[in-house]
Amino acid sequence: MSGLTSDIENFLKELLEEASDGMVEIGRNNLASHFDCSPSQINYVLTTRFTPYKGYYIESKRGGNGFIKIMTITEESDDYIIHVLNNIKSQLSVFESENLLKDLNEKGYLTENEMRIMRYSISNNALKNVDSKRRNLVRSDILKNMLVSFVTRS
Repeated sequence: MSGLTSDIENFLKELLEEASDGMVEIGRNNLASHFDCSPSQINYVLTTRFTPYKGYYIESKRGGNGFIKIMTITEESDDYIIHVLNNIKSQLSVFESENLLKDLNEKGYLTENEMRIMRYSISNNALKNVDSKRRNLVRSDILKNMLVSFVTRS
C-alpha cells in the first residue's frame, strides 16, 4: 500500500505546485477512480500526509458530490503561529487559552476583535454542552483550527 499511498501523495503535491493560489479542489471519487482504489485509501493519504503540522489544511465533504480541498499553509505565514500550532497541548484550560490568546494579541498576531471572537468561541459557556471531562480537549482542538485559518491560503 505504501507505493500507492506515495503515488497519491505525489500526485496531489504536483497539483498543489501547479496551482497559483496553493489550493486544489478535487472530487474524492474522481481521485479514487484515477488511482483505481477505494475512497478510504484517499482518506488515509489525506489524514497521514496532509496535516497542518506538515504544512497543509484539508476541507472535505463526503457523499456523491464530495470533494477534497487541500490548501497549502503559506510560507510567509509567521513562524511563531506555526510554532504555537506545533507545540500546543492536546488539552487547554480556560486560563491557558486566555494566556495564549493574550500573548498572540500582544505580539500583534491577533487583533482585539479576533482575540475576543476566539475567547468567546472556546469559553466554558460556549462549551457547556460538552462533557466537562472533554472540554479542555475540545477547547484545544477549536483553538488549533482557528489558528490554522491564519496560516492557510484561501
